Amino acid sequence: MKIDNATALVTGAGRGLGRQFVHELLARGASVYATARDVTWLPSSADGSVTALSLDVTEPSSVAAVAEAASDVDLLINNAGVFTATGVLGDQEKVRQEMEVNYWGVLSMVRAFAPVLARNGGGAILNVASEASWSTVPGNGAYAASKAAVWNLSNALRHELVEQRTLVTSLHFGATDTDMLRGVDIPKGDPAQIVRAALDGIERQEFEILADESVKAVKSTLHRTPEELYPALAAAFREAPADRARES
Repeated sequence: MKIDNATALVTGAGRGLGRQFVHELLARGASVYATARDVTWLPSSADGSVTALSLDVTEPSSVAAVAEAASDVDLLINNAGVFTATGVLGDQEKVRQEMEVNYWGVLSMVRAFAPVLARNGGGAILNVASEASWSTVPGNGAYAASKAAVWNLSNALRHELVEQRTLVTSLHFGATDTDMLRGVDIPKGDPAQIVRAALDGIERQEFEILADESVKAVKSTLHRTPEELYPALAAAFREAPADRARES
């Protein structure tokens, strides 16, 4: 689809990638509904091309109200997300929070807006996933599990929405310089570049957007076995198996 003259809705638009999406969409000629739980964080425009709406993607009534208010949307960008730096065996409430926002929040938005998009000619949905859809490291287990779910959710939705001609795209990228990773001392990519790649991919009608070299490298390893991908783990299980058996 063409971004020019589109009407887009961006979740989690108060900061980070979401805010960058709003700016880039405006630059390409779209009008935008910018949404977040706290509207005071949201960008605005003097010409009315940005409409700020309060939205909590984990609250069904909030999602329904926004779908009713934004009935002219033809591009839905599911960007809202949370990262708690929790392993899957860590704090259960944090694990649940990541899945509630990152997966169930996306699905809730799609269920509410699929009929809206159908009425408006089909349009497109962009689900912001991650390099973590395909890999994990200690400390991001809950996040990785939620983003893997978003990836396959996108694959499933593509089949279910093809008849109404709604493009469903998942966006994948490595660590990016946003508030989510503030204080994490690792190399980070440019959020503006990620957003440009995402919108370019939508215009090319791509099903899956690999927005930087880091994520392209990760995706290229998926044919390898887990033992090949994580040799240190494999080695740990090969060491002293008899001793571990006695301990158990």
